[in-house]
Amino acid sequence: MTLQTSAVTALTPEASGSPAALWRTEDIQREGARLLRTEDLELARLLEDELTHETQTLAIVAHASLAHPSVLAAAGSVLSNVTAEGYPGRRYHPGAEHFDAIERLTVARARAAFGARYANVQPHSCSTANLVVLFSLLQPGDTLLGLDLDAGGHLTHGAAASLTGRAFRAVQYGVDAHGLIDYDQVGALAREHRPKVIVAGASAYPRRIDYVKFRAIADEVGAYLLADISHVAGLVAAGVLPSPVDVAHVTTTSTYKQLGGPRGGLILMGRDQHAPGPDGRTPLSTLLDRGVFPRIQGTPNAAAIAAKARALDLVCRPSFTAMAHRIADDARTFAAALVRRGHRVLTGGTDNHMVVVDVAALGLTGAVAEQALRECEILANRNRISGDTKPPLVCSGLRFGTNILAQRGMRPADMEPCVELVDRVLRAVRPDSDTTYRLDPAIRLQTLDDVAGLCRRFPVPAYPPVR
Repeated sequence: MTLQTSAVTALTPEASGSPAALWRTEDIQREGARLLRTEDLELARLLEDELTHETQTLAIVAHASLAHPSVLAAAGSVLSNVTAEGYPGRRYHPGAEHFDAIERLTVARARAAFGARYANVQPHSCSTANLVVLFSLLQPGDTLLGLDLDAGGHLTHGAAASLTGRAFRAVQYGVDAHGLIDYDQVGALAREHRPKVIVAGASAYPRRIDYVKFRAIADEVGAYLLADISHVAGLVAAGVLPSPVDVAHVTTTSTYKQLGGPRGGLILMGRDQHAPGPDGRTPLSTLLDRGVFPRIQGTPNAAAIAAKARALDLVCRPSFTAMAHRIADDARTFAAALVRRGHRVLTGGTDNHMVVVDVAALGLTGAVAEQALRECEILANRNRISGDTKPPLVCSGLRFGTNILAQRGMRPADMEPCVELVDRVLRAVRPDSDTTYRLDPAIRLQTLDDVAGLCRRFPVPAYPPVR
């Protein structure tokens, strides 16, 4: 039988140096797919439904990107069978030599992608990475200074609902009347409360963050600076936004929001990798390695780490850089088109991939706006905004993002029809309550047809075409 080579490097005797290596990775994945369909058709169909959803939905979300099929193949590889706590060459289980080589490769690619001197690729998510950093640098009850959740911060930056808001004394900075981070307030709060860690990063902040200002404030009060770039990591890697890796003491990111990778996180460091930790002796690199294992995590996800390696290889290519520039250009155009249509766009625009809209100005809640768009196969997520009076599951904001639009090949000129569809739905919604509404069936059907047309015109590269 003749075997075709897939996008994933085949494991052949020549490639591995082992005469016993007779299977290629695609063989076992093909057999697995066959067995899934024949032995568990219910699950197989649900997975196919998800693939259809991803290819036929207009996802204008800020919290995700689509993984290349070769990344998915690595994530579903035989490395899922590997259990190996510890680090390459220092495992607590035997038989990890191939995983050791893969983890070393992933570390090298993470360093290359971000110009870092240190990388830990084991965190299961950026939330886990943040916990590692905070519990390595802080003791319970120590003071942490982070961006308020309603101003665009993240749960792990000290929100009351998070472990970080319970274990530490969390002080929150906010935004000014224009929706921009108030650096004067950050400095004043830092001098007043003397935090041991300051977090620079956000999950719903559409503007550039000045890491140099944050570092100056951190140095003034003797704090460590943690930069969380989870949402903008692709723009940072491509040079569209400034990198904090050599500015902050530690940088964290997820690998799926904008890097096209698997679920997972990274911890990165630049010039401060050998800086002493809170004890004045232990280098930060050693402290954070110990923080990941054994403090926070046990066994790393070996298959996810292989998928990170593949995704980071793609990140280092010129095609990714071009796409990252397209992401930012698309977002600026998307925001401007919403403003022209009379929508209240927070901060008046964007510097990254995110566009946040105050839908209360239309008499809507974020929950109603999200549901109405979802009914028309358009994805955007409700989001709390500064001064929000609605509960978290309702909200007054709507967050958009252009990651997947750019992955589909859409350019700034293609944002106009996307915004036209969003505007059409939001202006047609008739709310009955904070969570219920009415939408003209004719508008819904027309929008569904238009969305399907856009998805056919801009298919996801390397995914099955929309029928």
